[in-house]
Amino acid sequence: MKNELESKFLLQVFDKIRQSGEKNDDKYLLNGIVAFTDHDGYTLFIEDAKVKLQFGFHNQYRFDYPSQDAYEQFEKKLKEIDKQY
Repeated sequence: MKNELESKFLLQVFDKIRQSGEKNDDKYLLNGIVAFTDHDGYTLFIEDAKVKLQFGFHNQYRFDYPSQDAYEQFEKKLKEIDKQY
């Protein structure tokens, strides 16, 4: 299963979650999506209840999800955040 999300889009959505989301410890929550970084800030994590996205150095990213449907719902949430905020 190949996923094609642009790096610029992911960074933009991550920033919108941080700007508009509810902060809890070092994590931000917005519309069911959680966003946070590792201790040095080089790796970003964006996830919901089913899908985990790790975005890191050199714009490489890795997904972990149980089904294509879960991924598609996750992508839809990211696009809604991008559009709304």
